[in-house]
Amino acid sequence: MTMESEVLALLAVVDRLAGKFPDQPRAEIESVVAEEHSKLDDGRIRDFVPLLVERAAKARLRG
Repeated sequence: MTMESEVLALLAVVDRLAGKFPDQPRAEIESVVAEEHSKLDDGRIRDFVPLLVERAAKARLRG
């Protein structure tokens, strides 16, 4: 996965989470996604990063 495609995938994650959590401010969702993404910065295999970020962010937003 290229950096550009990863960024586009993360933007789609934010959009999906904004739809699932309409009561949360979009800025908060973006912040949670960015924090979860930063936890995976050291990973060499990037293909599943957006999926992992989405799962972790969804769990935080629910909690």
